[in-house]
Amino acid sequence: MLKKKGWNIETIILLLPAVLFLATVFVYPFIYALNLSLTDATGEYTVANYINFFTDPIELKTVGNTILISLPVTILTIVLAIPIAYYMRGGIKHEKLVTFFLMIPMTLGVVLIAEGMITYFGRNGWLMLLLEKLGLIEERTGLIHNYWGVVISLFIQSFPMGLMILIGYTSGIHPSLEQASRMLGASKCQTFWRVMFPLMMPGILIAFCLNFTSAFSVFTSAIMLGQPTSTTRVMAYSAYITAYEYFDYNYSSTICIMMVIIQLIIIGLVFGLRNRLYKGTSAVGKG
Repeated sequence: MLKKKGWNIETIILLLPAVLFLATVFVYPFIYALNLSLTDATGEYTVANYINFFTDPIELKTVGNTILISLPVTILTIVLAIPIAYYMRGGIKHEKLVTFFLMIPMTLGVVLIAEGMITYFGRNGWLMLLLEKLGLIEERTGLIHNYWGVVISLFIQSFPMGLMILIGYTSGIHPSLEQASRMLGASKCQTFWRVMFPLMMPGILIAFCLNFTSAFSVFTSAIMLGQPTSTTRVMAYSAYITAYEYFDYNYSSTICIMMVIIQLIIIGLVFGLRNRLYKGTSAVGKG
């Protein structure tokens, strides 16, 4: 019988690089930003920055814009990725080729995707020209420099990542559970909703959290493909403008801290909803 080992010098040495990395990259910047948000230009502690944030209608509208961009994209990504991941769970023909094309948007980068959308989805892009030639539209408007341009860009970037996460998780669920459900008389639909979907839920939550935090921090797409001074003025853009145009690092830090808080609230609500719907659900089916 193996004896449970406690903390020792070897364990501490192995964990030390990871702890130092987390402290340097995440913990220290967060504490530094939190301290800035609670001080004024003179270094005096105050909550005036947060009062200004909650009483500024422009900032409140910016919060709404950010949520209205990031949350629908995340939900659409997950809703479309779930059936595709379920279909691909056991492998499909030409799976490597499909995976290759899924990886392309993840490797191109935000700027290159935005440049491509400007070229092809703009008012004089090939898509608008084709729709005009086919008589489907009377006036070329374009799918960029508006809300939809940012949404499409974020979906192109986030969908492959969400799908790959769900495929990896769903393929790990032991197929005998699904077979047992069918043998007991459940239909394919009942098997999916009562067996597979609850077991997929941890993977769905992981994909949701990663995609939502990525979409919530949107910056480049909002500037290149949206209207950053109106409908696509997002919190990251507001923090940037406040810091590097108005040089108010304290208020900019406040916006960044509020970004973290809002993301945690939404993710917490999603986890709470999951716990209410699927109490006791875990990865017991992973083989």
